[in-house]
Amino acid sequence: MAVLDILTYPNEQLREISEDVVDFTDPELQLFIDNLIETMLVGPGCVGVAAPQTGKLIRIVVIDCTLARKPPAENHGQLVVINPIILNWSGMDVAREGCLSLPDYTGNVMRAVEVTVQFQDRYGKEHAITMVDFEARVLQHEMDHLDGKLFTDRIVSRKADLFRRKVRSKNKEKQLQS
Repeated sequence: MAVLDILTYPNEQLREISEDVVDFTDPELQLFIDNLIETMLVGPGCVGVAAPQTGKLIRIVVIDCTLARKPPAENHGQLVVINPIILNWSGMDVAREGCLSLPDYTGNVMRAVEVTVQFQDRYGKEHAITMVDFEARVLQHEMDHLDGKLFTDRIVSRKADLFRRKVRSKNKEKQLQS
């Protein structure tokens, strides 16, 4: 398996709309999915990644909320979600989001609290599941990438809801600890 490069803003490919996956028997697709999972696993604080973030414009996202610093009690573990469609949603909440494609920023984004999503797994089998809270947020964030959207498109005010990440270098942390 390989770790894939992540496209970062302002790369124009991040604004493209992805195509449905139709051939689930392609060994290249299965290898790509494995690589996408590996990419998620090595991303700092990463709980999801979408194929378009790697330059492949197909409707695939992988998520795993068990990787969160404080994993939610209610989640479905690692999921490969292909050709997703939100069938139903309810409730709205604002929370902070980050993104591998915008590594220097986080932002307050309003999303549905509960979603029911229909999708295919890596072998083409149909599923429909309901997700809540953090897991629902992660799925919606990753699905946005399939439609060429970034979390910054969903914030109300760039001035009030967009924040520069506070990243300290290891050398600076060592100096502060001495």
